[in-house]
Amino acid sequence: MTGITLTPARRVEARMVAHDWPWARDSRAAIQAHWEARRAARPAMFNGTVLMLRRFDLADGVLTAELFEAEYAALTALKDWGFPDGTVLNVFAAAVPRTRDGAFLLGEMGPHTAAAGRVYFPCGTPDPTDIDPDGRVDLAASALRELHEETGLLAPQGPDPGWVIVRDGGLMALLRPVQLDEDEATVRGRIAAHLAAEAEPELSAIVVVRRDSDLDPARMPAFVRHYLARVLAEDA
Repeated sequence: MTGITLTPARRVEARMVAHDWPWARDSRAAIQAHWEARRAARPAMFNGTVLMLRRFDLADGVLTAELFEAEYAALTALKDWGFPDGTVLNVFAAAVPRTRDGAFLLGEMGPHTAAAGRVYFPCGTPDPTDIDPDGRVDLAASALRELHEETGLLAPQGPDPGWVIVRDGGLMALLRPVQLDEDEATVRGRIAAHLAAEAEPELSAIVVVRRDSDLDPARMPAFVRHYLARVLAEDA
């Protein structure tokens, strides 16, 4: 996991900017062909509008970021092709739920999703619903919305937990710790009930991590494993 960086931040301040993404414009035909091939395998995929990162600065524990609107098809191609354009980043906010008895809870993505079989923290690419009337992007709300939509969980009220920023090449994951008040068995039961009530849940299973041996390189992205390995080492 060489090259991955992990940095704490007290606050994230993100705002919308207008940006014409040259790579996406110039690669439009190839992106469209790639998207059609991806959709042939997973027809449920939808080419909506997402937010991507154009510029950022991290100073005094505050991340300031400029985001712009792009097509999900372009972001998908960018990731699948190994991030050939270094002028933008795939940014997203993720909730990191941990139970009272120390278990991290992750989700295995369902077979109809773009990342089927992969194991992540509850997360999603920010979209226009995260933009307020003043052009600010509420990434904390984005993370907690995804937590609720995917698992049915709500973050308890309490002190602001801050963020951990994980950079891995063209990816920037903004991780938001969520300390739950209940133990693993209780929380897993609640999530199971939530998934059972959905016609097509985004998650196919819940994956628990308590120790290094629970980290799965075959299914967990490097940013997930890097963060969990660091926290588990600090807890030891």
